[in-house]
Amino acid sequence: MKRAISLLGIGILLFSCNSSTKDPKNEEVVNHDTTVDSIDQPAAKDTRFAIEDIPYSDADLGEFPFFSAPEGATYINNVKVKAFDFIVFVTPNAIFEVEGKTFRAWVHEDRDQKVDISGRYLFKSYHDAILKAGGVQVFEGVLENDRLNRYNTLCTYAGSDGTFTPTGDQQIATYVIRRKEGNIYIALEKKDFPSTSIQIVQEKPFQQTITKITSKDIVNDLNEKGKSILYINFDVDQSTITSEGKEVVNQISEALKQDTSLKIAIEGHTDNTGNSAHNKNLSNNRANAVMQVLTASGIDKNRLTAKGLGADNPLLANDSEENKAKNRRVELIKVQ
Repeated sequence: MKRAISLLGIGILLFSCNSSTKDPKNEEVVNHDTTVDSIDQPAAKDTRFAIEDIPYSDADLGEFPFFSAPEGATYINNVKVKAFDFIVFVTPNAIFEVEGKTFRAWVHEDRDQKVDISGRYLFKSYHDAILKAGGVQVFEGVLENDRLNRYNTLCTYAGSDGTFTPTGDQQIATYVIRRKEGNIYIALEKKDFPSTSIQIVQEKPFQQTITKITSKDIVNDLNEKGKSILYINFDVDQSTITSEGKEVVNQISEALKQDTSLKIAIEGHTDNTGNSAHNKNLSNNRANAVMQVLTASGIDKNRLTAKGLGADNPLLANDSEENKAKNRRVELIKVQ
């Protein structure tokens, strides 16, 4: 009899292991089979980024770039706000450029304060400040394979102005603060070392500031200031004048024809990139190229001289691409 009862118990146990059980609280059937039809699975979360899904922030942010370095840290290398530039922005499903007013900087421990800080402290400081400003974190992680290649292709400013490549254990975190006066996009490096980098851009459309140089402008500058500063386009590292550059040289010719008493010295200038001797030779060739076009247009060669000064007389310090571009110029000097 005991043997029969034991066999019956085993049978019941085997039957229960192959059957569904009921939750004693709600009597619903709970299936122990781990395979579930896809129709019963919850929908996957949509991680696509859309600025329209982010609420507007009306927080008082102060002046651009909005965020100081945290206590115990400092922005290094005398970084400056750029009126128009771009950063590369990362979302879970895309990598793209955002243009506008831009700030990119390395953040290091301020050694003058003699305060030890950590990478976690730096990241948490910015993360908290951005969220309190109404920002939303869009992405955090490491870029690999095609996404890393995409980032490196777009990030033409890599290695300068607080720019890092998020490889290995170097993570990147991105944020958006949606603003009616221009959305703010932020990229922040996340690591344990007590330094980081931050990139900030507030969207705004590009505004053209170049105006066409006229012969009248050149004559006025020569007579009133004694010189006229011109930006004549040449082929890269060559003395060949481009079609756009020839339009400017044609205006010089017209100016000299309007005032036949004018005599000018044509000076070529470069930035400080590269070898000094090469720069002086290049600037000299460019100044002479301008003179050759002028004489070909009918200007008496006795009214002209040409020489190159290389990078010896910069208008501005060669500490940024914008300043270097302004130093690459041709100056016309009025000769008495």
